[in-house]
Amino acid sequence: METLSGGRSTGIYRQGETVVRPIQEWSATVHRLLRYLHQQGFHACPEVIGMDTGSEVLSFVEGDTYNYPLEGAIASEEALISAARLLRQLHDVSQGFLNNVNLAETVWMLPAREPAEVICHGDFTPYNVALSGNEVVGVFDFDTAHPAPRLWDIAYSVYCWSPFKTDPIDKMGTLNTQIARARLFCDSYCVSNSDRQKLVTEMITRLQSLVTFMLAQADTGDEQFAQHIAEGHHAGYLADIDYLSLNENKIIEGIC
Repeated sequence: METLSGGRSTGIYRQGETVVRPIQEWSATVHRLLRYLHQQGFHACPEVIGMDTGSEVLSFVEGDTYNYPLEGAIASEEALISAARLLRQLHDVSQGFLNNVNLAETVWMLPAREPAEVICHGDFTPYNVALSGNEVVGVFDFDTAHPAPRLWDIAYSVYCWSPFKTDPIDKMGTLNTQIARARLFCDSYCVSNSDRQKLVTEMITRLQSLVTFMLAQADTGDEQFAQHIAEGHHAGYLADIDYLSLNENKIIEGIC
């Protein structure tokens, strides 16, 4: 079996055309979501194959995968546009799922947020998509999926795809370049002007929520999150919050 990198957990393997991942407390809910998406004709996500002794077995999403720094096909405008359009399609299809489940009886890795407009992917980033050439054709790693407003998902995706990052490895281009990419993402998703006005505030809130979650998980003894804190990952997000706050007016002006 081939060990797959990325994601939030270890022990993820590719076995032929399937992926074997550890079962989590929220896996049953995510499986219901994935089955629903496929039933509605959204086939750009993994398909649930079954369970195997404490592991889930999903279909492998074909395509080229990338990580930061964003270079090559993943950095292209075509990838950015197709990513935004795929996220919009995912959100639109997921609305029906909300009408078919009792949210009080579901378990998610991340807490639901009101208003629950769609099922957010929660981590729709360059390292969680598959490309064919320059086009994003698939998305995987739905562990962080949860009900929330559209803008909650859009904000984190724009932050990651622009990307509004300060880390020397993660950042890409100048602020003006990042703003242009953010606007293209918003245009391709068809984000309303009113939501664009709130986008930077939502990005900051999303990052603050992420840091809080990381610290809480580390405090519970989660070894992976404890390692991330020790390596200063949370400090990177805090630096990005300062970067967004400093440039908020210019970003809003550029994307509206």
